[in-house]
Amino acid sequence: MGAIYAWPAPAPTRCGLRDANRRGAIPPARFPDQGSRALQHDPQFAAVPRTSQRHYGMDWLRIAAFALLILYHIAMAFSPWDWVIKTNYAFGWLIPPMALLTPWRLPLLFAVSGYASRKLFDRSAGARDFARSRAVRLLVPLAFGMVALVPLEMWVRVMENGYPHGYLHFWALDYWRAGDFWGREFPSWEHLWFVAYLAAYTLLLAGVLALGGNRAMRAIGAAADWLAVGHRLLWVPVAALATARLALLFVAPERQGLLRDWGGHAQYVPIFLFGFALAGAPRLWPAVARSWKPAAAMAALAGAVIVTVELLWPGTRVPPHDVMALDRAARTAMAWGMILALFHIAETRWNHDHRLRKPLAEAVFPFYIVHHPAIVLIAWYSLPLGLSAPAEFALLLGGTGAVCAATYLIGRRIAWLRPLIGLSQVRPETPAAAQRGAVGESDGEVAAAIGLDTQHR
Repeated sequence: MGAIYAWPAPAPTRCGLRDANRRGAIPPARFPDQGSRALQHDPQFAAVPRTSQRHYGMDWLRIAAFALLILYHIAMAFSPWDWVIKTNYAFGWLIPPMALLTPWRLPLLFAVSGYASRKLFDRSAGARDFARSRAVRLLVPLAFGMVALVPLEMWVRVMENGYPHGYLHFWALDYWRAGDFWGREFPSWEHLWFVAYLAAYTLLLAGVLALGGNRAMRAIGAAADWLAVGHRLLWVPVAALATARLALLFVAPERQGLLRDWGGHAQYVPIFLFGFALAGAPRLWPAVARSWKPAAAMAALAGAVIVTVELLWPGTRVPPHDVMALDRAARTAMAWGMILALFHIAETRWNHDHRLRKPLAEAVFPFYIVHHPAIVLIAWYSLPLGLSAPAEFALLLGGTGAVCAATYLIGRRIAWLRPLIGLSQVRPETPAAAQRGAVGESDGEVAAAIGLDTQHR
């Protein structure tokens, strides 16, 4: 058996490796030094399954994507575009940078979520266990948000239209309705639509895996093998996604809604499945490495088209059908190009650990859940103050950050609150179980260091 290489990482102690080898648990292996990053894209190296290893680069990419999302939503309060609430300022110069962020920020999150879902599936006891764990981690925070957080935003929305009652009256008597109310549609996911979509995609995938079993995984693997050839990973998804989007453009309205957003599902589901496939098919990484430069160039060209259309037809002005079709195709091309380019950066530049990675990665979901109502409420109550634009921005950024940090730091210490804000439940361990867990973790680290899953040792 040839040597098995792993991602560059601190090698286990010699005594730990020697003891493991003496027990016959792990075959001898050579460890690459920190300068051997070229091995990451060697075809022989890429063929080795590494599903048990954590990809730190994906963690950093997820952290950066959600941080950018919070800044984007704060900027929406200052942009000329319509949003939940507006400040007293509308800066036209925000349109180009925000137009360059809009096409890819959400597809990127679905791709990263698909990648994380595969890692979670590989660690689960099967499709049913995977579905059960994801339902708890996604549906419980979604339900909590719909009961406790979204009402705050909807109250501000109707208050903007002249609603005369306070929040408690609204929550008790008016929030739980369906249909139009004070110019707003009820019920509404608000920002939690992403969680609802992700839960639906994840549970549907779990159902397919439960029914199809090995056939479904073989189909995903075969698709990954086919896309890994040449530059197919660059042009095939763009062609397929753009075709699907244009086919639905003038047929299905572009409106959020789990049962009506067919245009959105046609984009997000394949991208989510790509992330899921990538996490279980390391052979796709060389294809990402080959494609990232033309993908970045494609994204830049598409971005120029998007900004041009946005500036020529600003606000609610509707461009001609051919221009709209060009704009939507450019948005799809930019989204896919940015995903490939950013995945390559995560793979080659960010794939290393840091003491802040774990708490930041854990804090992402709680931050996401509470950031939107925090922005809306702070903006609403600061409107009468007549603050300058820099002061308003500083208040929104600092206040939102403080609310998010407090939610995470306090919530993670309260057992019953953890699942409500998207954190895993902490199970008490007996001393014997803790000792067994420590031994298992040590063995797992050694196995992961040479590219083996502990269950295959």
